[in-house]
Amino acid sequence: MTLDPILLKRIVRSAITTRPDEIGCRACAEQLACFAEAHLVGKNAAEAMPLVQDHLERCDDCREEFEALLTALRALAL
Repeated sequence: MTLDPILLKRIVRSAITTRPDEIGCRACAEQLACFAEAHLVGKNAAEAMPLVQDHLERCDDCREEFEALLTALRALAL
């Protein structure tokens, strides 16, 4: 069995860039609504919640969830 080179690259990058204060998917999900609302009202959400921003930069699944949440909130605002 061989590993997909792209998957292997992601695994290595994650291992190398792990920070002691980073949050996981569960903690990110718990804070995502607040992060999205801050983003939508023009606040610097990344500055206010840097651990969430950092997680979204690293996690494709959570980033997709964030983008879907933004889309839904924008649609509700119309």
